Amino acid sequence: MKQFAGLMKQAREMQAKMKEAQEKLAEMTVEASAGGGKVTVVATGKQEILEVRIDPEVVDAEDVEMLQDLVLAATNEALRRAAEMAQQELAKATGGLSDMAGLF
Repeated sequence: MKQFAGLMKQAREMQAKMKEAQEKLAEMTVEASAGGGKVTVVATGKQEILEVRIDPEVVDAEDVEMLQDLVLAATNEALRRAAEMAQQELAKATGGLSDMAGLF
């Protein structure tokens, strides 16, 4: 019974750490660009796009596809970086998970 109480305490602590990590991720941002910085996308650690900046120099009515490709590339990179950042932060919060495995 004592082990179960300890397990429940660790679970509550981990839950609190996870909530804290998720709140932190909502405030953290990553930035990615494409086209030599001509298109920049900013995303949160929760993988929400906050901002898209486009250098007027790349806006060409004759070549909309290039601009679309740059926006897509910058967005995908920003989301990849946000996911990586989230994975690292959540790994910190669940670092004690392997310690709990020995209780079973």
